[in-house]
Amino acid sequence: METMEGSKGVADVVVNCEPDVVACFPITPSTHIAEDLNKAYMDGKLKTYVTVESEFGAISTIVGGSAAGARSFSTTSSQGLALMHEVIFAAAGIRLPLVMVVANRSLSAPLSIWNDHQDTISERDSGWLQLYCETNQEVIDTVPLAFRIAEELMLPVMVCMDGFYLTHAVEQLDIPTKEVIRKFLPPYNPKIKLDPENPITLGVYAKPEHYQDFRNDLDDDVHAAREKIKERSKEWANIIGRGYGDGLIEKYNTDDAERVLVAMSSVCGNIKEAVDELRANGEKVGLLRIKSFRPFPYDEVKKALTGKKHVGVVEKDMSAGAFPPLYVDVASALYSETVPLSSFIGGLGGRDITVNDIKELFKKLENEPVREWILKRELPLK
Repeated sequence: METMEGSKGVADVVVNCEPDVVACFPITPSTHIAEDLNKAYMDGKLKTYVTVESEFGAISTIVGGSAAGARSFSTTSSQGLALMHEVIFAAAGIRLPLVMVVANRSLSAPLSIWNDHQDTISERDSGWLQLYCETNQEVIDTVPLAFRIAEELMLPVMVCMDGFYLTHAVEQLDIPTKEVIRKFLPPYNPKIKLDPENPITLGVYAKPEHYQDFRNDLDDDVHAAREKIKERSKEWANIIGRGYGDGLIEKYNTDDAERVLVAMSSVCGNIKEAVDELRANGEKVGLLRIKSFRPFPYDEVKKALTGKKHVGVVEKDMSAGAFPPLYVDVASALYSETVPLSSFIGGLGGRDITVNDIKELFKKLENEPVREWILKRELPLK
């Protein structure tokens, strides 16, 4: 165990995964990850670190690296991920096994450097797998897992961590060594890559009679990734001695719970604290944490929530004019069940969701379903 900032821990485990190409453009709050990777390159610990002119350049660089057969990595946040949008879709369509750690941060406007999930949620339909982590240790343990899954399935993976709540938190962390990671993550040797000796094209033009079939294949493979995530998560947990649910979801006191909150990422720590306190008072409450948002674990969610008296979905994102994305997916999982389902939107722009806030949400689950914002104070009109 070593005491360090979460961002440094992420950089250290990326180095130990031995990537061939790393390209980053620093943006708050992922800046320290990029800085530490740059320093690792200067210290001779990384093969390549490309300094680029923008986040668009960063994603384009690792797309080129991956297409040429190199294990490739980047990190970004917020507006940086938004600037990558065009190439994010292209990377998934070309079936490149990129890994990117996204330090979740709100999107403008108004400008905010603080945490919510609007950046990655906005890319949910791109074809990237999205794994959301509760703690820094989980982020560190998920990075080698992401490389293994990506390279076996030929699908890109985002590892999502809450900006500031995790990136800048200093705590004791256990960084898997290169030797440990090599037991789990074999060298990357793609069957298809750009090679002057065997010329091919990637991401080619597709006419109407062909384009839909490519997207259909991508959809099928992202759905099928659920079993691979579960399989590799179990294998990796046996090696490092730590696990996080089944790789798709984590159940916390849900089996006998009457009221359950569903959520993702670091807010789940406060929800677990609230669950423990309410359980001590005899209340049957629980948490269902979603780790894999894409692919979404519909069957696992349905099994975990069927028969509950009331379920509430807590999320740090919104879809203006509609129900928010995590709520919609949970509702889809429960479409054939008669489970009352509430939607709670909060934590946007870094606003805290406290343990007391969570207790209030559990109290609301005793009544009729609602769709409401988690507000600690009313904003002034002027």
